[in-house]
Amino acid sequence: MRVLGVDPGLTRCGVGVVEGVAGRPLTMRGVGVVRTPADAELGLRLVAVEQGIERWLDEYAPECVAVERVFSQHNVRTVMGTAQASAVAMLCAARRGIPVALHTPSEVKAAVTGSGRADKAQVGAMVTRLLRLDAPPKPADAADALALAICHIWRAPAQNRLEQAVAQNRLQQAAALHAAQAASQSAPHHASKGRTA
Repeated sequence: MRVLGVDPGLTRCGVGVVEGVAGRPLTMRGVGVVRTPADAELGLRLVAVEQGIERWLDEYAPECVAVERVFSQHNVRTVMGTAQASAVAMLCAARRGIPVALHTPSEVKAAVTGSGRADKAQVGAMVTRLLRLDAPPKPADAADALALAICHIWRAPAQNRLEQAVAQNRLQQAAALHAAQAASQSAPHHASKGRTA
């Protein structure tokens, strides 16, 4: 599986491509940052993020895009920019029919380091070790993008099994409900037939 991880941001949008399967050594295919000037008009910045992500999709043709799920922070302006960049990444993937997965920061940290409270340095160190790199990717946004891709590769099989189990359970519930409705509709009919004057 080849996954493009996206750590969304307007000034620096981290991107990283990781290939592999759960339980085997993973390989980094590329890592970088899509940058936009802080003083540029918002619309132009979003176009720049889109063009940057499109280039990564063209070059690496990922099977899935893993994006950090935006969570509430105290700085609303930062959250807005992150959410807008996140939406652009999801749009680019959806337009190509590429599945998108969202992972929270704590999910990513827990998957990569074993602790949902790990700091950026710990995440960078583990990404370096897991991908057998010479040094942690810089800036931290790039390392975070790789961590997102790693997290998705490791979590996808379990997530797929969970989704299949939920779908199977829903089918069984629907079949049981249908059978119960059919039985209740036919029961009065049989009862009235059994009565004689």
